[in-house]
Amino acid sequence: MKQLIQNLQNGQTILEEVPAPQVKRGAVLIHTRRSLVSLGTERMLVEFGKANLIEKARQQPERVKMVLDKIKSDGLMPTLEAVFNKLGQPLPLGYCNVGEIIAVGEGVTDLRVGNRVASNGSHAEIVCVPRHLVAKVPDNVTDDEAAFTVIGSIGLQGVRLLNPTLGETVVVIGLGLIGLLTAELLRLNGCRVIGVDLDEQKLKIAASKGIIPCNPRLGDDPVKFVESYTHGIGADGVIITASAKTDEIISQAARMSRKRGRIVLVGVIGLQLSRAEFYEKELTFQVSCSYGPGRYDDDYEQKGVDYPLPFVRWTENRNFQTLLQLLESGQLDVKPLITEVIPLENYATIYGDMSKGGTIASLLAYPEKPSLSRTVRYNDTVFEAKKGVVGIIGAGNFTKMTLLPALKGGAGPSNIKYIASANGLSGTALAQKHGIALSTTDYREMLADDEVDLVLITTRHHQHARLTIEALQAGKHVFVEKPLAIFEDELNELLTIKTSVAPAASVTVGFNRRFSPHAQKMKSLLGNAPMNVIATMNAGFIPASSWVHDRAVGGGRILGEACHFIDLITFLTGSRVTAVCMNAMGTNPTETTDSASILLRYENGSTGVINYFSNGNKAYSKERVEVYSQERTLVLDNFRTLEGYGFKGFSKLKTTQDKGHKAQFQALMERIQSGGAPLIPFDEIVNTTQASFAALRSLKEGRWVEC
Repeated sequence: MKQLIQNLQNGQTILEEVPAPQVKRGAVLIHTRRSLVSLGTERMLVEFGKANLIEKARQQPERVKMVLDKIKSDGLMPTLEAVFNKLGQPLPLGYCNVGEIIAVGEGVTDLRVGNRVASNGSHAEIVCVPRHLVAKVPDNVTDDEAAFTVIGSIGLQGVRLLNPTLGETVVVIGLGLIGLLTAELLRLNGCRVIGVDLDEQKLKIAASKGIIPCNPRLGDDPVKFVESYTHGIGADGVIITASAKTDEIISQAARMSRKRGRIVLVGVIGLQLSRAEFYEKELTFQVSCSYGPGRYDDDYEQKGVDYPLPFVRWTENRNFQTLLQLLESGQLDVKPLITEVIPLENYATIYGDMSKGGTIASLLAYPEKPSLSRTVRYNDTVFEAKKGVVGIIGAGNFTKMTLLPALKGGAGPSNIKYIASANGLSGTALAQKHGIALSTTDYREMLADDEVDLVLITTRHHQHARLTIEALQAGKHVFVEKPLAIFEDELNELLTIKTSVAPAASVTVGFNRRFSPHAQKMKSLLGNAPMNVIATMNAGFIPASSWVHDRAVGGGRILGEACHFIDLITFLTGSRVTAVCMNAMGTNPTETTDSASILLRYENGSTGVINYFSNGNKAYSKERVEVYSQERTLVLDNFRTLEGYGFKGFSKLKTTQDKGHKAQFQALMERIQSGGAPLIPFDEIVNTTQASFAALRSLKEGRWVEC
C-alpha cells in the first residue's frame, strides 16, 4: 500500500510503498477514501525537516540540553549517532482520515466491516486505528465533509474549555482551518464572534458565516477593535488558533479581554506572559490538548478503557461524534472550506509549496482498490538456507540504533532477509537503509520460511516469551532482547517447549554486557575465587506513563533492565544465583519500582549488590561496577574505563564506550553458521530470569527468596 511520510533530515515528503498493517485487538482496519491535510501542523513538520541542524536546534532548545547531557555521559560519537538516527526515522503524516472498515479486531463489538468511519488515521491507503479514535459516519455526511471530524474536534475542545455562554463576545485569533471551524462552533453556541487574521480571503469566508472580521494588515488594531465593538468592556473570551513565534499575540489577547476574561490556546505561539496584563484583570489562561480528554492516555486510546460519561461528559471520541452530528444536521457547513481534492499520487501539488496562499483545506482522494500485501520486497538478494539467514521481529529504537549498527560489523546486512514491524513503516525505513530484502507486517511469514534459521526478537517485553515460543516451534534459533519473560508462567511454558519441541534450537538473550571487552578483561583477571560485586545503574528518570512501567507490558525496570547486571555478575563469578533479597525506596514500593537495591547470594559463596536508581543526575556515569576479591579491586566506569588495583601487569583499560553489542552479535552469527555451544548457557539465562522474579517476590514478601 501507499503511505505519505516525512523525512526530518531533509524535509522531503515521500509517497512510500509499505506493507499493509494487520488489524489489532481493540482496533479496526480501515480502507481510506479521503484524508485532510492539516496545513498548519504539516507545514511545521516540512519546514522543520528542511531546516539545517543549527536551525533545528533553535526550534527545539529543550532538546539541546538533553543532547549535551548525553555527550557528557556517553561521549560525542554515540550521541551524534543517536541524533542522526532519530532524525532519520520517517514520520507518518496526517491525522484526519475517512474510510471503510475492512476488518474488525477482537474486542470491538459495535462496529462492522463495511461501516464508514472517521478516525485519526494517517495519510495511508490502509490504517489500523484503536476503537476510541474511530467514529461512525452518518449516511448523509459525505466523505469530504467527514474528513473534517478530527481537526474540527481540536477546535471543539478549545470551545469546551472556554465554556462560552449565550450572548458572550469571543475573539478567535487566527482564521486558518481550525480557527474558522472554532469560530463557527462558537456561533452555534450563541456567541458574537470576532475573527482576527491577516488573510482577506479567510476573513471573507468568516464574514459569510456571520463572524465579524478584523484585519490588522488593513490597519485594524485588534485590541482597539474589540474594545470599540464591546463598548469598552472587552471580550468575554479569546481562543488563539494562530501559529506564530511572537509573544505579541498572547499580549493582545490579554489586553482585549474584559476583567476576569478567559483565554484558551489551541495553536502554537510565543508564551512570554506579562504578569501585569494578567494580574490587573484576573485573567485565566489554559492550553487545550488536541481532541479532548483521553488524548495521549494509553489506557483510553490503546486499551479501550472509556471514561464514565457522568464524570467525563466529553471525551475525544464523543467530540468526534458531536462534530459528525453537527455535519449531519447541517448546522456545521464545511463545504466552503474545501479548496481542492487531489488524488493521492499527485500529493506534490499540495506539499510542493505549502507556504502558498489561497488554500484553506486540501483533501487527498484514495484509490478504490489498494494493495493489501503484508510483505514488500526491496531488493533481489538471494539467500541460502541454514547459512545464518536472519529475520528480525521489531523495528523500534533498539533495532535501529543498536542491533543493525552492531550487525554491520558482524553478520552484515546481506544476511538479513526480513524485518517485521506492526505498522510497516518503521520496518520499511530500516529495510531500505540497511539493504534488507523484505519488510512485513506479518512475522509469521518469516517463521514459515525455511531459509530463515535465526529470528531476532526486539519487540516490547510482553511479547518476548510468546514470540520465542512460536519461533522455537517453527524450528528457528532465537535471539530475544532482554527480558526472556515477564511472568513465571510464560517462562515455564517456554521451558516446556524448549525441552520437548526444540531441544536443538538455541535461545540467546541480549545480555550483552558480558561480551564487552571490559567484562572479558575482568573475567580473565579475577579467576574463580569468590568475590563481592557491586553494580550501580544510574538509570535515569522515565515518566510513570511509559510502557516500561506497565507490569503487563514492560514488566517494570527491574525485570526489564536490572536483569542485565544479574547476568553480568553471574558471568564474573562463574556461579549461579541461589537467593535474592530486594529493598526499594518509598514506604510502599510496587513491583514496577525503579529505585531499588538487590542483594544476590551465589552458589560459590560470592555476593552481588545491584543498586538500580532512577533518581540520579544524568551528568553522572550511567553504569559503574566494582569487584573486590583476594585483596584486589576492579572499577569499571560506564564501559569506557576499567581500572585495576592490586593486579600484576594491569592497571587500566580505556576504550570508547563498548557495552558488548557488536561482539555478542558477531559471536552469535559465527555459532549459527559454524555450530558450537550456546553463546550463553541456557541454564544461566533461566537462572537470571528466575532471580529477577525472585527479586519482585522478595520485595512483596519482605524476605530472602530462593531461586
